[in-house]
Amino acid sequence: MSADGESPQDAPSPYLTVREAAAYLHLNEKTLYAMIQDSGIPATKVTGKWLFPRKLLDDWLLESTHGGVLADRLLIAGSDDPWLAHSIARLAQRADDGTLIAYSPCGTRKGLALLAQRRANACPIHWGEAQHATRRHALLLREYTGSSNWVMVQLALREQGVMLSRTLAPVTTLQDLFARQPVLIQRGPGAGSQHFFTQACAAAGITAPEAVQTAATEREAAFMVASGAGDCAPGTRAAAGEFNLHFLPLGSEALDLVMPRTLYFRALLQQLLAELTSDDSRDLAERLGGYDLAPLGRLRSDGGAA
Repeated sequence: MSADGESPQDAPSPYLTVREAAAYLHLNEKTLYAMIQDSGIPATKVTGKWLFPRKLLDDWLLESTHGGVLADRLLIAGSDDPWLAHSIARLAQRADDGTLIAYSPCGTRKGLALLAQRRANACPIHWGEAQHATRRHALLLREYTGSSNWVMVQLALREQGVMLSRTLAPVTTLQDLFARQPVLIQRGPGAGSQHFFTQACAAAGITAPEAVQTAATEREAAFMVASGAGDCAPGTRAAAGEFNLHFLPLGSEALDLVMPRTLYFRALLQQLLAELTSDDSRDLAERLGGYDLAPLGRLRSDGGAA
């Protein structure tokens, strides 16, 4: 029995059934089913039945009200990138008191999962070679609930490859690298850098050595190599440059920012894009190395997963 006299059995469930959610939102069930696909309403399927987290429904209602009650926050989760991280930090420092701007570099797939759960507002992604980015990014998004209401904004093209300890240079190919039997630091399976590295190894017809540790972020992987915990790790030229590492280029990839269509027009998102196009941000990208900012700010034509 709780302090207010309510027993655990009487407490409302945190999950609503279709009938309960329809009543809660004053909708009929047919409309609610349509909104699962068309409006990104938060829902999950368990043993064939839809359930609606009550708290996420409340958040969804708030954000849908007159452009979003939560317009004073921008939560970004997904791929790690030094240039993006520094730009977000500068924007956060200039923001008004009470405005929350945060960046969680948790990897492409985890970021998209958080976006689908409406736990994040935007997600930076990279998934394979730049020349195939439009198709592969769109296919990747289709795996996530609500993605038909997302858009992709292009940020940059980046050099992707392997970050190397300075004791390994010069190395010009993966075959040359692996012949030296390096200690490899890997990224998680949902990270775009690990995906690119795995594809590059497969294309070369070689097997990477067993990794000794897994880094949570690309910059952590760079730090681990720089500090001697390993000899090499998948990553970008920018991350290698940030930690004064050597770099083996494997190709170019597209860094895109995914978000709900409604978020694209919010002031904080537009301020972030303005920060990224600033002279300071462009100078930073040049100093880090490995960036081509020509696509910055463009919407991909099929950015939604419809």
